[in-house]
Parts: sequence; structure tokens; C-alpha cells
Amino acid sequence: GAIHADLRGNFAFQATLNGKLKIEINGSTALEAAGTGETTPLGKMAPLNKGPNAFKATFTSPDRGDAFVRLDWTEKGPFTSPIPPDAFTYSVTPELLKAGQLRLGRELFLERRCVRCHADANLAEASVPELRMDAPSLEDIGVRRHSHWMARWIRDPKLLRPTANMPKLLHGPQAQEDAEAMAAYLATLQTGGPVKPAEARYQTKQKGVPEDEAAPAVGEPKPLYERLHCTGCHDPPGAPELDPKKLSQQGIAEKFPAGKLAEFLRAPEAGYAWTRMPNFHLSEQEATELERWLFAAAPKPTASAALAGAVILEKGRKLVQRSGCLNCHVLKLENQSIAPRLADLGAGRWDQGCLAAKAGPEAKAPQFSFTAAEREALAAFGRSDRASLARRVPAEFAERQERLLNCTACHGQVDFVPPLEVLGGRLKPEWAAKFMAGDIPHKIRYDFHPRGEPWLEARMPAFRSRAELLALGMAEQHGYPPKSPVEPPVNTTLGEIGRKLVGKDGGFSCVSCHAVGPLLAMEVFESEGVNLALSADRLLPDYYRRWVRAPTSIDPQTKMPVYFEEGKSPLTEILDGDGEKQITAIWEYLRLRDKMPAPNTGAQYLARPGGLWVSSECTAHLR
Repeated sequence: GAIHADLRGNFAFQATLNGKLKIEINGSTALEAAGTGETTPLGKMAPLNKGPNAFKATFTSPDRGDAFVRLDWTEKGPFTSPIPPDAFTYSVTPELLKAGQLRLGRELFLERRCVRCHADANLAEASVPELRMDAPSLEDIGVRRHSHWMARWIRDPKLLRPTANMPKLLHGPQAQEDAEAMAAYLATLQTGGPVKPAEARYQTKQKGVPEDEAAPAVGEPKPLYERLHCTGCHDPPGAPELDPKKLSQQGIAEKFPAGKLAEFLRAPEAGYAWTRMPNFHLSEQEATELERWLFAAAPKPTASAALAGAVILEKGRKLVQRSGCLNCHVLKLENQSIAPRLADLGAGRWDQGCLAAKAGPEAKAPQFSFTAAEREALAAFGRSDRASLARRVPAEFAERQERLLNCTACHGQVDFVPPLEVLGGRLKPEWAAKFMAGDIPHKIRYDFHPRGEPWLEARMPAFRSRAELLALGMAEQHGYPPKSPVEPPVNTTLGEIGRKLVGKDGGFSCVSCHAVGPLLAMEVFESEGVNLALSADRLLPDYYRRWVRAPTSIDPQTKMPVYFEEGKSPLTEILDGDGEKQITAIWEYLRLRDKMPAPNTGAQYLARPGGLWVSSECTAHLR
């Protein structure tokens, strides 16, 4: 492949690895190293031309332990940074095209839930996670969806949603009548009560109060639909142009009965764990506001009465049993659908049935409306040994899910929402898993600027079914283990020095912009930083060091000052002005977490019940 440089220059490379690595650039060796988990010394300076440079990496796995490698570079000085992914390019070869086709085929096999019909008991529990994806439960579906919408959906899902994974199950002249009978039967399933979502009252770590009791925003707030950036995945009702990659909400009033959209928005995973719709931790008021806004903008439903005759209902029940619905959807009803087992699908059968190029009028197999390229990819995968279905690779899972969940609609697009590709090298996987599952009960900084406006209007939703594997995969994508290594006990001597460095009167005055546990940030102007008591649980130590050394190299827009130019500190009387030692001391202080003693604030602060430090001289900074 090739590695690209913006300008001609000399670069040195460094690796952290378990195995052996050789890096060649423009035919010359730039780094050759072996390791068992440690970081190698910097390689010799290698000249890179502006634009592409021939790049070859040869990695040999170790005899023991997990193989991994993280490759960094530097153009100046001893401190390295990860090479951005867009610095690498590669040529497309026939071998890559063939491998890409197999991957596409496997992805389609997983997305369309082929194994639900073509069962294979030999697939191990530790196999590709998507094999266990569910589909929306049909229990109580008659309460949650309009009958006339279900009839249209069953008749042909792609007419309502061009990107639908569900196939067209009914064919021939009776298809419409059969769809209406099935919908009529499903409409009778109304035994359950309303979904009761967990009350998620997210608190600001500093104040210890629910966010809905925090300071109000200044001025006229944007509509909630806009604040939550719903348009990243949806075309709202009445949109002048439809994006084929987005889900249109034009027919949302036809789909949901009154009150049921709000109920769904508060707990979208109820009855469908693997839904791509995440949980935004909406309050009842917020969910109701969104439903009213969407229903007011959408066309009113033209409902027709559900067919309720006993004969029709019995016909609908039998069709639900026999048409394959229960291969994917949960319902307490005997499944009478039969399809060949995966093991019985020989290489010559992967162009028949649901993969046939043309379905005749008497076709009975589900129709997925695959493109020719998709059929070819599925056939190529089917003719392979399909052994990859028994392997679980979190890094590949994360890559697939990041695309399917459309994570980049917000990450890297919305102000203050970090680019997706950096997160695996920034966050500890344990914390990231809890965060993406919605299990972190507090914000990492106070919600509002002292003037009253919110810092960030967007909200990170929860993807509970995928959270743990996404976190592991994102870490592995950056060469980090799925479990953070155990750190040694806190060096309390250095921690005390770190406390001095964070405070005022001889320190960097970090407390001006950062809260420390229950101590509020004292002098916030343009941007408040995160609560420092939460940093050690969140951040990988490597990232923390890179950030504190040179924050603007990571985020050019950050308000965080650069204190350690070329590894030197302006506070020369502390640890001899050694920047690296001071950075380590601050980290040891941060590792005390909730037990961090208050730093020097330049005033006498006292503790009071509820965890707030209160100045005996001035309370001006208390909100």
C-alpha cells in the first residue's frame, strides 16, 4: 500500500506490539522490532515525500499471547502519535475483490438472518454475534401497531421502507387478501399492558441533581427533534427530498396508534433487543413532545376497519404459522414453516429459492429484492466453507455495526461530538461499554454554561445489545486489549504533587475550567472541561498523556492550553520542571477518582452535606 504525507519531511516510527514487525517505506527499512507487549525505541528517521509513499508492513504473530500492534509516528521530537487511518491507501487487487465479495456475502447472510430459516445447530455459542439477532416480537403487536399499516408492511416491506431487511413473503393474486388476514389476526394480539421503561435520571457529577432540574437554557430552544439530530438517520414528515439511505417518517402516524410512538421512543429495545433505533433516555414529557410534533407534521392515517370475522382470523393465524414469520419473530404459537437446513444447501443451490434471479408467479420462497451483485456475493459465500460464521472477531463486528448503525451521522458531523475513528484509542473499553449501554448515571461535565446556554445539545443514545462488543471491537481496532491492564497502586506521593499541579497558587489552575468531584469549575468562560474525578475511569493512559502534552494536535479547536512545550513545564520548581514527571503526577492524582482531595482553590473551601465544597469567603461560583 502507500502512506501519505501532507508535506515532505522526515518521520520516525515506533510500535507497541506482541510479535515481530518490519516497516518498509519506499523500499528502505524504517523500523524493525520485536516485543512482548512493550513499546519499542524510535526507529531511524525515514524521509517521506509529499503525497503517497510505498509502504509495506510485515507482522509475525507471537508464539504465546494475543497478537497486536500499534504503530505511531513523529516528525519532530520524541513524542509520537497514532497514524491517522486516512494516511493509508492501498491498490485494489483481484484477491481483495474476491475477499470483499465473500465479506459482503457473509454480511448479507447475517443482516437478512438467513440462519433463522436455514438453521444450523453446529454453530457454536461463541460464533458471529449477529447470528443471535432477534426481530420485533409479535406479542401484543395489535396494541403497538395499526392493523392497516401491518397489512401494507406484510404485503411488501420495501414499498414502505426501501432498506427493509424483511422479505416479501406473499405472492400471487391472493397476496393482498392474505396480508389483510394476517394483519387482522395480529391485531387481535392485545393482552399486554404498556411498556414501562426504566426511569433514567442522568445527573451532573458536580451538582448531584437530575438534569431536568438544572439551569434552563437561554433564549428560544430548538425543537427537540433538531436538538437530538434525528435527521442524521430520518427524513422527517414533509421533507422536500428523500434520502434513500435514511428512514422516512412520512407514514409514521399510519404506523403507530396514539401514545404508542412515545412509548416506543422511551424503550425502543423492548421486544426487539437488536433494534437499530437507540435509546435516547427520553423523559415521558420529551417522548410525548416528539410524538406530537411528528404526528402533527405527518399525513393523517386513512384507516380501514380490520377484518374481524372468525374465518378470516383463522386464515391469518395459519398464514402466520406457515409463512416463515415465526422463524424470526417471537410469538407463543407453533411454527409450521419448514426450510432446508444450512448444511443441506449444496453449492449448486445458491441461485435458487430466495436467491433466484427472477421469481415466477407461483414462487413460494421469500423475495429479498437482492441486486445482482448481492446475489453473487451470497452465492460466493454459500459456496465457501462458511467457517467464518463460527468465529467471533470484535474488531470486525464493530466495523460492521458502526456502518449499520450510521454512527458517523453524528460522530465527526455534530459540533463537539468526537470523530468515531479515534474513540477506540481514547476510551477504556470497560467504561465505553457502560456508556454505550446507557449505564453511566451521570454526565462528565456540567450541562450549562454560566450564562445559561447548554454546552452540547446532542445526546449520546444507548445501544445496549451491542454495547459490550462494540467497545471491545473499537479497542481492538486500535491495538488495545479488550480488558484494560491492571494498574499498580496509586503513588500517593506523586498524587499529592498532582493535586498541587491541578490547583491554584503554584499549579496550572486546572480547577478554573474543570470540576473535581463535587467541587465546581470556578472560572469558566468559553468552555468547561470534564470533571477530573471521572477521567481515570474513562481514558486510556496513553491517550491521557498525548492529550495533556499537546491537546491542539488532537483537537485544533480545543480551549485546553498547551503547558508542556517539547516536554518541558513552566513550573520549574516542581519535579525539576520535568513535563513527563508532572504529567505522571497529575495522572496519579486523577486515579484517586472520587477520593480525590480538593485541590487548592485560592480560597477557603469547606465540605458540607451533599458533597459540595462551599467557600467560607465567596459563593459566587456556585450555580
